[in-house]
Amino acid sequence: MLQIGNLRRQTWIWAVVAALLATGLTEGLQRGGLVDRLEHFYSDFWHRLAGVRSTPSQVALVMLDDPTLNEHPDEPLVFWTPHFAKAVGTLRAAGVKLVAIDFLFTGSPERWLAKVGLNSSLAGRNFDQAFRQQINRGQVLLTAFRVGKGERYDDFILPSPDYLLALPKMDMTANIGLANLTSDDDGTVRMFNLGEADTPFAQHEGLPTLSLGAAAAIVATDQDPHAPHWQFHGRDWTPDKNLKIRWAGPPGTFHHISFRTLLADDAATLPEVQALKGKVVVIGAGYAGMNDVHPTPYSSSVLGANALMAGPEIQANIIETLLSGHLISEMPGVARGWATFGLLLALAVFFVRAPHWQGTFLIIGLGVLLAFLGYVLFCRDVLLPVAHFQLGMVLVLIFMTLFRLTKEERERHRIGAVFGRYLSSQVVSTLMNSATLPELGGQSRCITVLFSDIRNFTTLSEQLTAKEVVEVLNTYFEQACAALQAEGASIDKFIGDAVMAEFGAPMDQADHALRALRAALALRKAALANRLWMQQRFAGRPLPDFDIGIGLHTGEAVVGNIGSSARMEYTAIGDTVNTASRLEGMTKVVGCAILASKATIEAAGPGIPTGEMHTLVVKGRHEPVEAYEVTA
Repeated sequence: MLQIGNLRRQTWIWAVVAALLATGLTEGLQRGGLVDRLEHFYSDFWHRLAGVRSTPSQVALVMLDDPTLNEHPDEPLVFWTPHFAKAVGTLRAAGVKLVAIDFLFTGSPERWLAKVGLNSSLAGRNFDQAFRQQINRGQVLLTAFRVGKGERYDDFILPSPDYLLALPKMDMTANIGLANLTSDDDGTVRMFNLGEADTPFAQHEGLPTLSLGAAAAIVATDQDPHAPHWQFHGRDWTPDKNLKIRWAGPPGTFHHISFRTLLADDAATLPEVQALKGKVVVIGAGYAGMNDVHPTPYSSSVLGANALMAGPEIQANIIETLLSGHLISEMPGVARGWATFGLLLALAVFFVRAPHWQGTFLIIGLGVLLAFLGYVLFCRDVLLPVAHFQLGMVLVLIFMTLFRLTKEERERHRIGAVFGRYLSSQVVSTLMNSATLPELGGQSRCITVLFSDIRNFTTLSEQLTAKEVVEVLNTYFEQACAALQAEGASIDKFIGDAVMAEFGAPMDQADHALRALRAALALRKAALANRLWMQQRFAGRPLPDFDIGIGLHTGEAVVGNIGSSARMEYTAIGDTVNTASRLEGMTKVVGCAILASKATIEAAGPGIPTGEMHTLVVKGRHEPVEAYEVTA
């Protein structure tokens, strides 16, 4: 049917619209950062679940720990530059590739001694000489810190001028890295950037622009720190690129060497020092009371709390990420958008075809499957936006649920409008409250059809005016409709002075034959009452007595909306309808008021008051029809 076709087309269109709306809203929330917390939940959970993911092979860690400090209890850290010089020398002798010192040498012992007048001796004037020499030989990175926007000198905390003058070619970009760590809104360190691309002042003045980890990886791979981009394992990266840290594992995964080990006279011959050959070594602080500790994915409360990670170990993870080639791959925005739309469209189409509970369980199952797939891909350094997809699925579920609710409401209104013309308000209400609404497109079912016709109506109408004929019909039909609807009949149509009604459609009625017979008796009673009314209304006029004939038959018929795109009506067609109509006509021949087929009497069950049984040959049927007179 055209209306049903339009409804189905609207349903498919709404499925596409729901998928588009859910995709657009999800992408908007994603780009606005509102989905990040959910993505972080999964990412942090996977990190905690995976534990140690790999053994660091490119970077080693040397920590200035409490045992080292305990061996030099009377020496303030500001005077430790000779020890740093010796440690760097030991590492050079071991053949390390690069030393990144995660200490901020803002003060110079020589300047302090001069300030208090204690640098008159040769030792005082050359206290930092060994350290400056190590800096000047290169392959040593110092640390700076940016505290502002980088638009003036005061925004940078730099090493002492004595050490800046010792830099090879006094090039801060190539020999100093910014120790700033990038944290998310929740304060957790998960990402890093290669440098600061939005600081033209720093670039113009030759100030540090690379992060410490990026500078170490760039120098260790013999790339130009001043280049506009750099390449790691076949991929080009620009300074403004934010990258996910590929964590080797929780705090302590980088098993560090104590700083005091490098101060031993035979340190270069020790196996643990010789194992550093060819690696980048990060020297940092690891003693009690330092503030350089930060939350990481391993510090979340998922699966239990864990320790914070020291800044030098975070820097080591960043360098290892770039040098090992274990870069985290993320789905590009365009691909993610199309993948989201495809997934949500498939779900919306499923919702069109399947019950709501099946769609809900499908969403739950897919959500769990996505989480599992996300972990599998995470173990392969691929980050799947699980929360993004799950949010989209929830949104499409909401949209399709709203559509289904409005669709059912529209369907109920439409069916109420269709059947309200034929059925009693009680039957319509029952239909509306039914778990399944009737199909309007046509279906075959067993029903009982009733036909009723007014006797001698032509003679009657010739003796009455047109207005009086309408008055008679309306008065009788008012009583007739009440009698039919009292038994749950579907009043199909009025054909002049005739009435056609069905029992057992559109609402299932197991006792439709019995209902039809009771309705026939009620119609006969209404006709007799109408006869008395007419005798009083038209007293003194020679009118024939008002009477009716009723035919009933039970059998299979096709019921549904039948007609054209311009006009259609709910009706029944088939041999059952034709037989009921012919039996009504045969009441005149037999001379009775109600004639019901044997099929109707048998379907109604025992107790039906019947008279004589007739075997009738009706028009349109080859086989005769056995019918009974029904008496009051």
